[in-house]
Amino acid sequence: MVKPKKANLVQNKNVALEKQLVQGKITKRKNKDKFHLRAEESSVLDSKTSKKILDAAKAQQLELNDDNFPSLGGKKAYTHVNIGEIAEEDENKDVTENDFMDNLEIDEEDAKAFERFQNPQEGKRTLKLSDIILEKIQEKQQDIQSKLTDNGSLNIEDIDPRVREMYEGVRDVMKRYRSGKVPKAFKIIPRLRNWEQILFITEPHNWSAAAMFQGTRIFCSVLSHAMAQRFYNLVLLPRIRDDLCEYKKLNMHLYNALKKALFKPAAFMKGIILPLLEAGDCTLREAIIFGSVIARSSIPVLHSSACLLKICEMGYTGANSIFIRYFLDKRYALPYRVIDAAVFHFIRFENDKREMPVLWHQSLLTFAQRYKNDISSEQKEALLNLLRKQSHPKITPEIRRELLASSCRDIEMMEYSNETAAMPVEMYTDKDVCYE
Repeated sequence: MVKPKKANLVQNKNVALEKQLVQGKITKRKNKDKFHLRAEESSVLDSKTSKKILDAAKAQQLELNDDNFPSLGGKKAYTHVNIGEIAEEDENKDVTENDFMDNLEIDEEDAKAFERFQNPQEGKRTLKLSDIILEKIQEKQQDIQSKLTDNGSLNIEDIDPRVREMYEGVRDVMKRYRSGKVPKAFKIIPRLRNWEQILFITEPHNWSAAAMFQGTRIFCSVLSHAMAQRFYNLVLLPRIRDDLCEYKKLNMHLYNALKKALFKPAAFMKGIILPLLEAGDCTLREAIIFGSVIARSSIPVLHSSACLLKICEMGYTGANSIFIRYFLDKRYALPYRVIDAAVFHFIRFENDKREMPVLWHQSLLTFAQRYKNDISSEQKEALLNLLRKQSHPKITPEIRRELLASSCRDIEMMEYSNETAAMPVEMYTDKDVCYE
């Protein structure tokens, strides 16, 4: 006999709730909740929705194709580059000298003293990038019938018109480049024998800042040290100086390009730092921003020592003191030859009648703090005599205190040799050593 089911619903709606609970006549909760998906959330789309999605994708593709991007080689290879999708905050991030040296306070007198030590040399001035390119093109046109580039590469007149047209299209892309992939034709430029000619067709002085970063990344990784040095000196350095001269601050992409250029430190020193200082017209802003790359990066000691040696031996400008200070603050174990060159760099201003800028005294203080125990006793006396003629009311007492508390390297070597000679002979015997 089948047991009858109990009624789950209350027949009389006017019964009190407590009586319903006592009688057990309540509704039971279902075990599983049912979820109903909407049409747009279902895994399978109907034909009408799929058609709408395809139509929207085609419309977007046509909008991209209507832009002025050239189709190199008959293929629409650059329609996927998102030119306008970069965030505005990345474009507005600029680098100023205040980001690296907050405690640098220079009044008008110090600024005038800094400018007084600038001595731009004729022919050494770093030209604008556009002027350099025009000069190179004119030289090629004058010698086009007689000269060939290295390894028998092509002259400008022998470049295939189709190749020239293709790289003119690359030029248009690099002018408006913001993010994404760069053209493949641009990536193969450093592998060509006549890469300079092809590079000038793309007009590097008109590249965007992001394109300059990508170009530096590609060229410094593919070119040799000598060719990378040439790229730094002819393209990257003039572009950064022009940007600083025009906007008084450096774009974030160009600063990252400087940091990426340190991938080849020898080319960076010979192609950027030394030409910048040899020009004699390096400004305070340029010195701080270029020097911050050195201060914030890890550089092999040999390259830093060689660059510091060259800076100490060249003619003095106010920017030299900033770079000397940055190199000394890295606390390398410098060779004695570099330390001697730094000492002679400061001593040669003993009889200078000009009032030295504060940056010069700061670099001397940094040298005394870092390498006071690596100088000889004669150099110590010479530096103390220097302080009597070139003094600063606040910095000179600190330099003198550091020098007087130092122990010279020749005295330490003499003490070590005397201690070695005074050791008893028994210390050199091997009577306690067991040979088996």
